[in-house]
Amino acid sequence: MSEQTNILEVSDVNSDYLTPDAVELIARAKAIAPRLAERAQATDENGSVPIESVKEISEAGLFRILQPKRWGGYEMDPRVFYKVQMTLAEGCMSTAWIFGVIGVHYWQLSLFPEQAQQDVLTDNPSTLIASTYMPVGKAEKVEGGYRFSGNWEFSSGVEHCSWIFLGGLLPRQDGEEGLEHTTFLLPASDFQIKENWDVHGLRGTGSHDNVVDSVFVPEHRTQRTNNYTDAGCPGRETNPGWLYKIPFIQVFQRAVSSACIGALDGAVQEFRTRAASHIGKHGAKTAEDVNAQMAVTEAMITSDTLKLVLARNYQRIVDNAKNGTTMDVEERLLQRAQSSLVPKVCSQHADEILRASAGAGLRKSNPIERINRDLKQARAHIANNADAYARAHGAVMLGIPNADPFV
Repeated sequence: MSEQTNILEVSDVNSDYLTPDAVELIARAKAIAPRLAERAQATDENGSVPIESVKEISEAGLFRILQPKRWGGYEMDPRVFYKVQMTLAEGCMSTAWIFGVIGVHYWQLSLFPEQAQQDVLTDNPSTLIASTYMPVGKAEKVEGGYRFSGNWEFSSGVEHCSWIFLGGLLPRQDGEEGLEHTTFLLPASDFQIKENWDVHGLRGTGSHDNVVDSVFVPEHRTQRTNNYTDAGCPGRETNPGWLYKIPFIQVFQRAVSSACIGALDGAVQEFRTRAASHIGKHGAKTAEDVNAQMAVTEAMITSDTLKLVLARNYQRIVDNAKNGTTMDVEERLLQRAQSSLVPKVCSQHADEILRASAGAGLRKSNPIERINRDLKQARAHIANNADAYARAHGAVMLGIPNADPFV
């Protein structure tokens, strides 16, 4: 990654959340990012984020931005978390991806009953939790909890974690017919990692499968994922802050899209450094290529716009959480669609930057080639299905009932 700083320093309309502590955490991320860039190619080739990268992020306190203060966390505005994620992604998107996925779990753990929080954090408040939320788990009700089994795909960074959130379905708690998505919490001793992550991009995330074979999960290690009431989030008894009143999807959806913005910034920085000195085989300077000039500016405009939308949307989310109000479904669906669109548009602009890099730009030694692959892989995540979520919002705007259970 180039040592040049991004000339676009986005200022949010309301930046009150950027406290001195928040600014310090963002500065720590900026200090770590160049080292992540140095390891990025090896991270991609080895299919795993190096232990030293995870250790640096953990020791800097970055994973714990959304963790309650009572557990030694920072309990900060989610915008701080995503600024840190974007900053790390300038160095290595795979590392920033697992940061987002793992770091957001401290927030959800805070919604679980107090005993579950004690189970995970009493011995080590920095314990890391992995996840895969697809509801494929089979749960049989037994005394005190559930007998639980299943095979889950796509658990990013699981090799670095001692606990995991796994998705399943349980009968609705309100007595109505049907099933509802439930998050089950298991220790590492209760699941097996099936190492099979061999994909096009985000190779370093190590998003392997997990297998669970008939283990007991006590009742207190379950949480009804989409139940935003106090009854569905019993952890609010001991974590009463406004941060833990935000609906699940409004926190999680950005954890799997915001790294793309930082990765696009990283591609711009790399391209500017390359273009300043690169002369093609026919004697043309990349910096004088009108396509290169357009590619870099349009990418920067896109990054700036996406950051501003993220900041504005989270101001609305925070205001609702603090005021105890609920955002209209139309606005929630629009924000979900906007989040899912991020990887799509970032990938499109990374394509233009890579094209402007000419033939030599496709070499594996060019970080922009890796960033391009990472962005395309991010688009494959179910939460980043931009077309589906645009249609979901459009349908409601045209009078059709909302069909998204997470919204």
